[in-house]
Amino acid sequence: MQAPDFQLKRNNFGRLVLTAADGTICEGIYPVRAFPIAAPGEGIALLGPDGHEAGWIERLELLPAALRQLVEDELAQREFMPEILRIREVSSFATPSTWKIDTDRGEAALLLGGEEDIRRLGKSGLLIEDSHGIHFLVRDINRLDRASRRLLDRFL
Repeated sequence: MQAPDFQLKRNNFGRLVLTAADGTICEGIYPVRAFPIAAPGEGIALLGPDGHEAGWIERLELLPAALRQLVEDELAQREFMPEILRIREVSSFATPSTWKIDTDRGEAALLLGGEEDIRRLGKSGLLIEDSHGIHFLVRDINRLDRASRRLLDRFL
């Protein structure tokens, strides 16, 4: 396990505070993944309130458990990207259309404004943005059930 060259803790207001190796203190730190889909555990920038990088985490798994949990908790509060597990129904094969879906966070409905709101990620992944700006992830089209793939094919 590699010791980071900084300390990270929460202040009394629940905000992250980074103390650098040289003693510099930066309040209001927030973590941002460099590659949130392709490599979520690698390359995490710790940004200050001005948006400048105050620290860097090469690999999340190499952090001590308490520090890793602190960063993961902060990331979970900031990131919201439900993963689509099943497409139950679509209102129309023309857009806009409402999709009733099952996600890793429960049942949901998304309004697809147009086919351009579906972006390919690699060979088999998709990122779908609904009309409210929420991004839904399909990690692997091939892992969806047959009925879901059939509905999705109508939009690809």
